[in-house]
Amino acid sequence: MNYRHFDLNLLVVLHSLLEERGVNATARRLGMSQPNVSFALNKLRSRFEDELLIRVGNSMQPTALGESLRLPLQKMLASLEGEIFAQRTFEPECSDRRFTISTSDIGELVFLPRLMAELAGRAPGITLESRSMAPDELQAAMAEGEVDLALGYFPDLDGNNFLTQKLFDHPFACIARADHPEARAGWSLETYLGLGHIVVAQRGRSQELFEARLREMGLSRRVQLQSPHFMSVPLLVAGSDLISTVPAAVGGIFATMAHLKVIAPPLPSPMINLQQFWHRRAQDDPAVLWLRRLIAELFLGRDPSPTGV
Repeated sequence: MNYRHFDLNLLVVLHSLLEERGVNATARRLGMSQPNVSFALNKLRSRFEDELLIRVGNSMQPTALGESLRLPLQKMLASLEGEIFAQRTFEPECSDRRFTISTSDIGELVFLPRLMAELAGRAPGITLESRSMAPDELQAAMAEGEVDLALGYFPDLDGNNFLTQKLFDHPFACIARADHPEARAGWSLETYLGLGHIVVAQRGRSQELFEARLREMGLSRRVQLQSPHFMSVPLLVAGSDLISTVPAAVGGIFATMAHLKVIAPPLPSPMINLQQFWHRRAQDDPAVLWLRRLIAELFLGRDPSPTGV
């Protein structure tokens, strides 16, 4: 018998008939009419080429074939209900789920302290893995389910398969050594452009927003060092006359540790739109949904980082 041409709903009727041993009882159990149950039984008999159940006194008794099908049907239906059609739930307090997120080094400074503290209290068994990935690698990793969420500024994660929620806007700030004589509040654009700059160059990252603003205004500055990393910049600035324009969190977090001062740029600078991103394949995953809701609860409209500006 080719099951592809078989109405599998008939197996539900057969299982009930074998359990109830009667057409009327089966009709009540399944919410069907008695004629429909009888019609289904006739179809089953035709398909299996066996009576399956026969009338003995006031009840129906299974044939040898019918009896042999009872336990396999019970297991099959239990598996369908318990594994395939079971309601998917997620219990964070007793879960040992491993979540993988992608964010930048600055994203780790902004998001992870508060998020890890909340996870420790609400879901102590959960593990979080943070990855920094190139834009094309991140797209593939999210599509394949290797990364659950991306947190931060990811302009390349667009298209119908990527969903997003804006969390907050984050400003830029300038950092300079604490005793820098020229970098100070109220400084002129001419002074700013004339100083030596460290520029962080990362494809698909927030720094591109500030560089684009300078191009729009037709401005250029003296770049003395270009680096792909934010984390070394505060120390380099603290030990030189160089300045750098970075996400304000860099200055706010490192100001006290690296003997820095944080100043607003002397030009209208853009805001960094920080969001959480997920792939459509994870839209209804109860665990990822729980994590998204937690992140929204913690960060929606709330920038947790000290900006120092």
